[in-house]
Amino acid sequence: MAALIELKYFNTFWLKKIKKITDVEPTLISGVTPQVDSYDAGTRMITLNNAQSVTDMNVGQETTIIWGNPAVIYRSYIAQRLSDTRFVLGTDPPSAPSLPQNVVLGKIINFDNIPQGYPVSITDADDDWLIEESRIRGGYNNVSVDFGVKAYLVEDEPNQLHRSSSLIHSGIFNSRTGINQTNQFSVAEDITRTIDPANGSIQRLYAEDTNLIIFQENKVSKSLIDKDAIYSAEGNASVTSRNLVIGQNVAYAGEYGISTDPESFAVNGYRKYFTDRDQNVVCRLSMDGITVISAYGMTDYFRDKLSNAAPNIIGGWDAHNKQYVVSLPQENPEGTEIQTLAFDETAKGWTSFFDYVPNQIFSLNNNYFTAKNGKIYQHYELAPNSNSRSVFYGLQTNSNVTVVFNGAPSMVKNFQTINYEGDSGWRMDSFKTNTDTTLPITSAVFVTTLEQMQNSLLINRFKLKEDKYYADLVNGTPSQNGEVVWGSSSSGVKGFFGEVTMSINNSNVGKKELFAVSTGFVKSS
Repeated sequence: MAALIELKYFNTFWLKKIKKITDVEPTLISGVTPQVDSYDAGTRMITLNNAQSVTDMNVGQETTIIWGNPAVIYRSYIAQRLSDTRFVLGTDPPSAPSLPQNVVLGKIINFDNIPQGYPVSITDADDDWLIEESRIRGGYNNVSVDFGVKAYLVEDEPNQLHRSSSLIHSGIFNSRTGINQTNQFSVAEDITRTIDPANGSIQRLYAEDTNLIIFQENKVSKSLIDKDAIYSAEGNASVTSRNLVIGQNVAYAGEYGISTDPESFAVNGYRKYFTDRDQNVVCRLSMDGITVISAYGMTDYFRDKLSNAAPNIIGGWDAHNKQYVVSLPQENPEGTEIQTLAFDETAKGWTSFFDYVPNQIFSLNNNYFTAKNGKIYQHYELAPNSNSRSVFYGLQTNSNVTVVFNGAPSMVKNFQTINYEGDSGWRMDSFKTNTDTTLPITSAVFVTTLEQMQNSLLINRFKLKEDKYYADLVNGTPSQNGEVVWGSSSSGVKGFFGEVTMSINNSNVGKKELFAVSTGFVKSS
């Protein structure tokens, strides 16, 4: 809104005073907090008690709502005033435990609409304007009063514009010399840099040495900082110093970006890890460019999981085990399933799944931490007076290892035994082939007498012999019509390949290592 005011002196200026609009004092009947009669969750409409109507209620005014017992506080603003006793909230409140009880009105916090009840013309609101003199006593050519820096805008169309693929920088900041120009954005200088908008919005920035790495939705590039590159006719680049904060932008090879998951970013040394849900891959950016690490034996897995991943993919670096850990929330009709797994650079592969679901992942001083529900947990640290392992966020879980046997892959085999090397306590949860399934085998039991040794040979559990645990595979496949032997038999299981799952109960057992798992098989007749 603009207005012209006739002033006596040419050196006099005027200012608009809006304190009355921002500091609204609501008038309450009987001087009490308004009580709520009803609330419509679909339209966000609140109806007050008729005896406690609010006569000075304005659009954009802050509302503090108290819900239920115990009290839950929610803050919003009035988007529409229907009457002295009815108004519509501007934002959706959380699921309320019961009917809202009280409403407290505050100052104007939303200026999208001019508050109702206030004049819009200069003639009707003389007290909204304040006349000030720029010179002492208002005299001609008197000493001028310095009012400091004035914010101003000269633009024909002062509309807000979102430039999601552009960068802008302010003036310099130097704490040693006391220079702070972070609030200065001079349009006379080249302070903006626009990256190719066809590659989507900028999701993450990472400064490395004298380069700024820019992660867009569909592309990763770097911009030179305080320098520029001049290319010769042969294509060789010569870096030169230049008074330019954000210099030339150079894209990395490969059509990969970080999608809309900047939380998946993790860094260790010169290696940067991130996910690209649009391409269904997990990538590593290092000195040799972008490498798709999900191709290390997990292409099908990440193709399925990333295509159905929910928002907020969480990634981080495990400084204790030197691994990249990523947690993938999955959307399914029954709820949200999250799988957490780790990539090891030494093994060049994905080494393990985990049962914990973090909200944030970070490392400090070679210790690995995750955050869950506002609390920080340190991993690989046993609780005092406890040997229990795999305790995540107060929940005890078991450890399991799955291996596949496929010796002589073209031959139909009869798997007869299962053996493992390691500590006692491991059990076989399952042994499956493409045709048969075995019965579980219990944990190893040490025998001391001849009678115990004879009895142990007749039960389905691991026996210790020559520092190796072994057991017979008992067929647990239901009998079919036409079989000579009905029910379970100890003849083993038949198939092209075998998949075995070994597990250990981590409750107060200490460290239990598993070195090797093997099986004995013969050619099936």
